[in-house]
Amino acid sequence: MIQFNQLALRRGAKLLLEEVSLQIHAGQKVGITGANGSGKSSLFSLILGEIGADGGDLQVPADWVIAHIAQQTPSDTRACIEYVLDGDQELRKIEKLLQDAELHHDGEALANLHAEFAHVDGYTARSRAGQLLHGLGFTSADESRPVDEFSGGWRMRLNVARALMCRSSLLLLDEPTNHLDLDTVIWLEGWLRNYPGTLLLISHDRDFLDAVVGHILNIENRHATLYSGNYSAFERIRAERLAHQQSQFEKQQREVAHIRSYIDRFRAQATKARQAQSRIKALERMQLIAPAHVDSPFHFSLLEPEKLPRPLLRIDHAAVGYGSTTVLSNVRLSLSPGDRIGLLGRNGAGKSTLIKLLAGTLELQSGEFVRANDLETGYFAQHQVEQLHPKRTPLEHLYELAPRARELELRNYLGGFGFSGDTVLMPTGPFSGGEKSRLALALLVYHRPNLLLLDEPTNHLDLEMRQALATALQDFSGAMVIVSHDRHLLRVTTDQLLLVHDGQVSEFEGSLDDYPAWLAAQNRLSSNLLRAPEPEPIANDRKVKKRREAEQRQRLRPLNRRIEKAEAAIAALQARKKELENRLALPELYEAGRKDELRSVLDEQADVNWQLAKEEANWLEAHEELERAG
Repeated sequence: MIQFNQLALRRGAKLLLEEVSLQIHAGQKVGITGANGSGKSSLFSLILGEIGADGGDLQVPADWVIAHIAQQTPSDTRACIEYVLDGDQELRKIEKLLQDAELHHDGEALANLHAEFAHVDGYTARSRAGQLLHGLGFTSADESRPVDEFSGGWRMRLNVARALMCRSSLLLLDEPTNHLDLDTVIWLEGWLRNYPGTLLLISHDRDFLDAVVGHILNIENRHATLYSGNYSAFERIRAERLAHQQSQFEKQQREVAHIRSYIDRFRAQATKARQAQSRIKALERMQLIAPAHVDSPFHFSLLEPEKLPRPLLRIDHAAVGYGSTTVLSNVRLSLSPGDRIGLLGRNGAGKSTLIKLLAGTLELQSGEFVRANDLETGYFAQHQVEQLHPKRTPLEHLYELAPRARELELRNYLGGFGFSGDTVLMPTGPFSGGEKSRLALALLVYHRPNLLLLDEPTNHLDLEMRQALATALQDFSGAMVIVSHDRHLLRVTTDQLLLVHDGQVSEFEGSLDDYPAWLAAQNRLSSNLLRAPEPEPIANDRKVKKRREAEQRQRLRPLNRRIEKAEAAIAALQARKKELENRLALPELYEAGRKDELRSVLDEQADVNWQLAKEEANWLEAHEELERAG
């Protein structure tokens, strides 16, 4: 078991944990929760031996094999399945010894090593790696593609597969769902439920935690407490504890009254009876969990749209795609204020393509798209985060949108998103992914849109911010279309599910809870189709195919050169970033007489991060163009 004995842990001058004493038994699956910066990831670093305890000790059985997700994006010219197989280090060690024994014709060693190879399931290793890749969204053809051909998000999926490939005693997963879609999150849930070892899981996805873990280790106010039960059980226990604190209790009652009044107001509108019936249960669920979040630092509401035309937009018999390739056809959709739509569909089916069409960043190939004159769209995707200027502060970003607004008004607005005090005057370059996502959301909703398009808005957001976002979206009077792997957000904010599948957009017949069964049926169908034999091409077909492939390579050469140039720039910037991080880790840099030097290093770090984000976006865009063209 894992034993904490009066453990104390610091990061720099900040005390994260003190006097922590608890036990985690072998085979337990534990979700680790707490605010950003509370010490969750530092605890993983301690377990991995990357940092030491500042008091007390942590004991992990010496014979345990520990697996974890590498946070660095891999760069490798080998086939991705080889990269994943590296996760089983014992397998790779035996393979190397087998090669040496064969080279030296050592028959006895070969016999013993083949027995060891069979013992570690070496003969099924490649099949197991392929199954992991398929579960995480890769195709059979992807298995032989070099790692370097994949975008950053897909490389992070390879890191997940590599961690799962290890036959570990202890598995440490830090936000494994951040780069996954709903389909792969559902698959990962099933895999982790069957994992026989001890699991420590950091996640801000409450549905994912509920499905996987049986204990919650909550870090709060420098203490860590282990609770039995899943995340929902922990929320109820925490709500009861907070209710006994009078000031928190009063705040809690105001939150509950607000949600109740919304339910009543929504019920009373005859024109929204259908939405009311489908959302009452979701709102009541929110009412139950709201008390557990009354001390959240995030409290905001979406500004009321200035105008609410009906309909906001209408699409009829539309086809959309990239270049001459059609992704979706015969799309028919009308959006009016009050519509709340969640998009479902397998990875690559076209959900983001539909969002981009609605946002106006993709033009129709055919059909009709009518927009209301007063349509005001708020579109959130991950590239919004990359557009934040690293040297500008949150306040300066907001001043760009409202140059005549009073500073106090803007500070109060940013405070609802967790930016208060000196934080509003800090450059955004060194901000965490969660802080940048929060700021991008704050800037988006300040426009007062009447149509919100949210493509994976919860990536990097912690549980408290996700809850605040869900609560704020309840009051939004415009229309919403959401793509998210966070089922809680979909469940409590949407009342209609659309399925993007086989190039079509249609209403999903069932609830969100029915989607995993639909997905499993589609996976079985795909497996059966993959087994069907393909006819051999005749000789003429082969010649034509080779000529076309040569022509295609010639057309794609400029894109390949652009990718190579971006990769060289990224490598140089990453090296410089590492140098700057090493300098910032030196205690003497923070001495009083070196303030100018510290400021210079921080400015250069912000500039490098900005350039790195631009080059990575350029690399990703080139890869996407390459995939569409190829």
